[in-house]
Amino acid sequence: MRRTSLLTVGVTCTIFGLLAGLGLAWAAVGLDAYVDENGFIDVQTLTCDQLANTYQEDANALANWYSGWYNGLAKKHYYHLTRVAGVEHELIVWCEAHRERRIIEGLGFLAHEARGPR
Repeated sequence: MRRTSLLTVGVTCTIFGLLAGLGLAWAAVGLDAYVDENGFIDVQTLTCDQLANTYQEDANALANWYSGWYNGLAKKHYYHLTRVAGVEHELIVWCEAHRERRIIEGLGFLAHEARGPR
């Protein structure tokens, strides 16, 4: 349990630093601002700019949700802690360069890039 906690703290600090570089620390908007009347967020419409401008905890939760969603699509049932942190970092870097694009587009790009040429 302690190992997971230390890893979580390390990942959280890294993500906070990266998101702060995108402007998060100055004008954070909670993900609750994007909730519909039924309490849901349409994750396929969220933009990189919205990710950059949300709270650290919300960005972490969202990144973990996307990771689980992609694993479900791939019919995988494993969670790789260090790999998820790496993908979160790559997504944030991609989003920094493409603020107007949707987060899901960045994840698709990274997934395609990870597969390499076929």
